[in-house]
Amino acid sequence: MGHIEKLEPNEVFVFGSNASGMHGGGAARTAHQKFGAVWGEGHGLHGQSYAIDTMSGLDEIQREVGTFLDFARQHPELRFLVTEIGCGIAGYTPTQIAPLFTDVPDNVVLPESFTAA
Repeated sequence: MGHIEKLEPNEVFVFGSNASGMHGGGAARTAHQKFGAVWGEGHGLHGQSYAIDTMSGLDEIQREVGTFLDFARQHPELRFLVTEIGCGIAGYTPTQIAPLFTDVPDNVVLPESFTAA
């Protein structure tokens, strides 16, 4: 999965945000400009995007990823395309973030860097 430019109606762009939802750069900016992310909302589903707070530390990322995976399990009709959350502005590496994605349901597509880590 490379750079995501468009989504099918049942697809959701999963991106790293900050808690205050200031979607100024990286995947967050793309989510805001193209996929319905709401300025000021740094968590959860908005439009065809799902925000995960990646700027409040690894413990918070782990909690947010758990919440996201529960949400994905509850919505098997949707396909969630996860970007390299936390690996841009937040400064983490795929080897730090990938282990947070355990027991991933079939409707969640992880970036190759997470599956190889």
